[in-house]
Amino acid sequence: MAVEGGMKLVQFLLFVFSFIFWLCGLGLIVVGVLVQIGLHNTLTIHDASASTGPIVIIGIGVVIFFVAFFGCCGAWKESYCMVTTFSILLFLIIVAEIAAVIAGFMFREKLSNVVEDSLKEMVSGYKNSTADFKKTLDKLQEDMKCCGVNGSSDWRHFGNDGKSVPDSCCVKPSANCGKHNMKNPAKVHQKGCHDALVAFLRKNLMWVIVAALVIAGLQVLGIVLSCLLMRGIRSGYEVM
Repeated sequence: MAVEGGMKLVQFLLFVFSFIFWLCGLGLIVVGVLVQIGLHNTLTIHDASASTGPIVIIGIGVVIFFVAFFGCCGAWKESYCMVTTFSILLFLIIVAEIAAVIAGFMFREKLSNVVEDSLKEMVSGYKNSTADFKKTLDKLQEDMKCCGVNGSSDWRHFGNDGKSVPDSCCVKPSANCGKHNMKNPAKVHQKGCHDALVAFLRKNLMWVIVAALVIAGLQVLGIVLSCLLMRGIRSGYEVM
């Protein structure tokens, strides 16, 4: 027996919610992939915990993507079983998202150490690295307008004179602009990349955490709608 009256509105709202939920899952997958690629294209990271956050986000996105199927089909077909499964899985996802937010905050606190260790390794291995590796660090220094880890002096072993830095450290990058100019603030950026990069990554990580909390709030609404529709469907069965 089909639901009637106000339950029709609940049914419609749950279907719309499930579709939006499906889009949110797709969005989380994209965000997680972009964060993962961004971290590993920007830094050489050997700390496995740095990948935990993005991987958890991708995993939750994949689960949401498929769970939304139960919500859409359950609402469309008025299936008590599918709607119940959807609400249970939705609750479990909320728990997982809370865990991901906690993990994000924990990683946020140790982000400074991860960035510093990674930058030090990149600077020390710059001279003997591949062209792609050098290009990555050069782009970082140019985009962030910084030099070295904590300052231009981190490049003291770059040249034989101990006073040269890569051209990407220059205020106006050009061929050999960093030669003999390590301590020249008019030609070479003196601040290191550590603080600028940490601030950039923390800002992006915070947006991901906020997005996860917003989605969790919407999921609570989804559970409420599911429970209402389950009640309406069961009432229909009892009438029959």
